[in-house]
Amino acid sequence: MKTIHSYWAYIVLAVLIYTVVNAIIGLTQKKEFTHKEFRLGLFTLITSHIQLLIGLGWYFMSPWFKALKANGGEVMKESATRLLAIEHPLTMVIAIVLITMGWSKHKKKVKSEDKFKMFAVFYGIALVLVLSRIPWRNWF
Repeated sequence: MKTIHSYWAYIVLAVLIYTVVNAIIGLTQKKEFTHKEFRLGLFTLITSHIQLLIGLGWYFMSPWFKALKANGGEVMKESATRLLAIEHPLTMVIAIVLITMGWSKHKKKVKSEDKFKMFAVFYGIALVLVLSRIPWRNWF
């Protein structure tokens, strides 16, 4: 499960970066929001939700969750363990909530500029959060 979660993360990260960059380019160059952007946003939403499900499955089987249940105080004292037991899962859930909000809000907009703005802002903040809490030492 951990391996699947790690490999799927590369897909999610690549798609999320591409979607944010595409939204910023579309916004700055005043492009028309087409089916391509719609599908790209939807694909980002779907891949991130799949990652959430895989991640939750792995989290509840992980040694970090077991350590947190057994002795939460010790987990909170050690930054590397705290990252994996608390910070990473919580931040990723928040990031996926932001992606979901961006998807939902973009559908209510009529103008292309507003649609690109929703993706750029919500997906962009989610990207920053994801990048801030990836356990880089464990990932490579």
